[in-house]
Amino acid sequence: MSKCIYCHERKGKRPCPALRGAICSQCCGTHRVVSIACHSDCVYLDMNVEYQQKRVGDQFEQERRVFYKELLEQSGDKAAEMFYFLEAVTFKHFQSRSDAQDGEVIAAIQTLRRSFSPIHVPEGMAPPFTEVLKKEYDVFMKGEKPDTQLVSEVLDRGLTFITGFSGSGLRSNRFLNGLIGFLKSRHPDVAEQLTKLGTTGGRIILPGSAGSEDQAVRSSHG
Repeated sequence: MSKCIYCHERKGKRPCPALRGAICSQCCGTHRVVSIACHSDCVYLDMNVEYQQKRVGDQFEQERRVFYKELLEQSGDKAAEMFYFLEAVTFKHFQSRSDAQDGEVIAAIQTLRRSFSPIHVPEGMAPPFTEVLKKEYDVFMKGEKPDTQLVSEVLDRGLTFITGFSGSGLRSNRFLNGLIGFLKSRHPDVAEQLTKLGTTGGRIILPGSAGSEDQAVRSSHG
């Protein structure tokens, strides 16, 4: 029997599709989703999805805090507001979909990013979330002329953060689990509001917007 592909010490007794090898039960239980971009259909994933989301959400919170700190220092409040918009739309759309993959989010943001390029690139068949993100963005920017340079910068930074957290697995859902787990465990009021908006189709309240949710949304940056 071969060694565990993760620790290289214990015997690998379980097939790990994400790592393409055999993994020991201890490494599987400790590192699944948290540091391994597990496939959503892996038979060894816990049935308790919320538990898995909370585990990866704790790590997501740490890396997210660093990302927002750098974004605020280098690009200001508007940039942070724009990335929160991306997170909010993503949570609203995917929070009830256990089969969702990070690739859908990445593809949608890449398409939105290309729309700000001076060179027109014909788009093929786009994932459903791409159209959702475009429509939500139009509402978000309604009545305001976009700063294309700032938007492009935020989208580029966001893609780097998301792909880095997601990992190299083609079917990874680590970013989505981290975002959903973080908001549900750390900011349940914001998660509840966004979940309701997913069924009612209401407008997302962002930092600086009028409304009772403003303070709750601001706190989710930390």
